[in-house]
Amino acid sequence: LCDRRQRQMCIRDSWKLGVSSKTQHNEVAPAQHELAPIYAVANIAVDHNQLIMETLKKVAYRHGLQCLLHEKPFAGVNGSGKHDNWSITTDDGINLLEPGKTPHENIQFLLVLTCILKAVDTHADLLRESAADVGNDHRLGANEAPPAILSVYLGEQLEDVLSQLISTGAATHSISGQRLETGVKSLPDFMKDATDRNRTSPFAFTGNKFEFRMVGSADSIACANIMLNSAVAESLRVYADYLEQAPDFQTALQEMLKNTIKEHKRIIFNGNGYDDAWIQEATLKRGLSNYPSTPDCVPHILDRKNVELLTGQKIYTEPELRARYEIVLENYCKSIVIEANTMVDMAEKEILPAITAYAMELAKTAAAKKALNEQITCAFECERVKNLSALTDEIALKIQELKKSLISLQSAETVCEEAAFIRDQVLVKMRELRVPCDEAETITARKYWPFPTYGELLFGVK
Repeated sequence: LCDRRQRQMCIRDSWKLGVSSKTQHNEVAPAQHELAPIYAVANIAVDHNQLIMETLKKVAYRHGLQCLLHEKPFAGVNGSGKHDNWSITTDDGINLLEPGKTPHENIQFLLVLTCILKAVDTHADLLRESAADVGNDHRLGANEAPPAILSVYLGEQLEDVLSQLISTGAATHSISGQRLETGVKSLPDFMKDATDRNRTSPFAFTGNKFEFRMVGSADSIACANIMLNSAVAESLRVYADYLEQAPDFQTALQEMLKNTIKEHKRIIFNGNGYDDAWIQEATLKRGLSNYPSTPDCVPHILDRKNVELLTGQKIYTEPELRARYEIVLENYCKSIVIEANTMVDMAEKEILPAITAYAMELAKTAAAKKALNEQITCAFECERVKNLSALTDEIALKIQELKKSLISLQSAETVCEEAAFIRDQVLVKMRELRVPCDEAETITARKYWPFPTYGELLFGVK
């Protein structure tokens, strides 16, 4: 939505449905806005999320606008996603992720925290799969979106506490927030939160909760919470069984905390998730999984450890998991095939004729000038016609290559083969076709260009 008044109308309509929110503000990209509903238990929050998306669409339509929930519609510009704020509480409302002022003394918090680290590390593939779709594949790892590699940001305070547990088996102190000097005389210095924030982390601890930042803007948050809740529940069960049978509870607890942190500390990363060096470190040194696309991660839902997790908790049956695998990949394939065929139509029936028409006008202009006076060079017209002609040849070639890849796609025997071929061949040809089309947009007269330009799409709505 494009202005404060219309955002307020969306909030009002959401309130009528019982969905309250506390935050609405502009985001980084043009005409991009953020809305934050009030926390609720997971199943209600999922319903609220669906209602909000529907309301956004309806309010936009009433104002003659479109609410675009696509994760990454514009290259080089921030995409859109969801921050799934997740915590775990007792039935009487105690937040088990509240560290308190001295988290090193809060054994209950440290136990729950280490269970979560184990869960995220063990089932990182499931969490990545829960955020897998066509649009989100373009978003992850680009322009302030978290990377496709699962890591956990804890902040320097908690990282220091866990380091103490690893080295000595016990934590004796917690780092306090440092004084932040603003450098502005008219403003007072203030204490910096020791937990801080990290926008590049896909799973970040933020005070008394985690933010799972991988989920796409058009997605339901149901799958992400199913996978996260199931993984954490399994960790809690394993540790509960172990501790309940331990002859010395305190000794067993300290030893378990120490061993768990050692085993899963590879998932903790407080640095810059956008840095190429992190990709190398994560995959080569730490052994973390990197699944940049939907076809890479979805097959792992059928890994034995994941099947045992989800069937053991009676979340899914094995046939249901196989059905999910098939459906997600089939949706991926159908979506991209539709996009590819649409792209061919746009380039072949709209863009090529537009470029040719503009080149013809320039050629006629140059010929008319020459007829008037042979001394006129017509350098601009000649050079522009030359460039446009080269682009039309390249576009025509890339259209044919994309068509051939779509024909070859029909020989795929399974949905997994089809998805892999689309990832490795069709998407590559689509990207190659886009390059000359984008270049042509920048040098074709506006009156000939058949679609809204990139600039108009981004900045046309005030």
